[in-house]
Amino acid sequence: MNTLSTHSTDIDKKDWIAGLDKGLAMLQTFDEHNPRLTATQAGQRCGLTRTAARRYLLTLLHLGFVASDGKLFWLTPKVMRLGQSYLESARLPRIVQPSLQRLAMGTQEISFVAVLDGYDLVYIARNGQNRSMNTSFALGARVPCHLTSAGVLLLALLGEEVSNAWLANHELKAFTSHTITDPKRMRTELARIRAQDWAMSEQQLDLAYRGVAVPLRDHKGNVQGALTVSMPIQHETSKEAVNRVLPVLREVAQSLRPLI
Repeated sequence: MNTLSTHSTDIDKKDWIAGLDKGLAMLQTFDEHNPRLTATQAGQRCGLTRTAARRYLLTLLHLGFVASDGKLFWLTPKVMRLGQSYLESARLPRIVQPSLQRLAMGTQEISFVAVLDGYDLVYIARNGQNRSMNTSFALGARVPCHLTSAGVLLLALLGEEVSNAWLANHELKAFTSHTITDPKRMRTELARIRAQDWAMSEQQLDLAYRGVAVPLRDHKGNVQGALTVSMPIQHETSKEAVNRVLPVLREVAQSLRPLI
């Protein structure tokens, strides 16, 4: 049974607080391509009028979540408290941390636990040395799901109907010359991953790097995330890498199952 979901929990209309929804949406309008925005620009990205966007931004300014020079607005480090609160309070990151250390020692590779948030992969726990990858796999880092072994694994385990619907509505953006951008090829890859219950991804996000991932299931068999390792592609073939790390990944995932 698979409980991974990309949809929000239904809520009764009388319990819905529209202002909270819009305030959180305002925080999410800022990204690496839009680090500083005017009220007009923020409103356009949120579907709000300039006046409404300005009120939300001024409230967030008062609360310390954004700063401003009078015209432009930008996020402050206080926003990071929201993510830090999750990492400190969520049960899964705390449970897996000792096992991630064992996985890193057993494979001599950096290890992670990741979950889906919508169709982005989010890293919630890690262990191992940093390496000079183009994309930082820091805690809380978000990556489009089609670019990593953990991401395609979790997407595949959502089921054929869900993954096909996602492929029909999302562009497979290329990050390297090796990135799979053909939906038909990705559909075939997802079916193979679903059948074998593990995934390998090579040079999809970063050149000369590969990842291997297995599902992290709870004691009821429900998928709660992915356990994965990342490694440089050096003098080791794909088959050799899988033979080396997959048994350790499976053993660690199985040992965690009664605890989750």
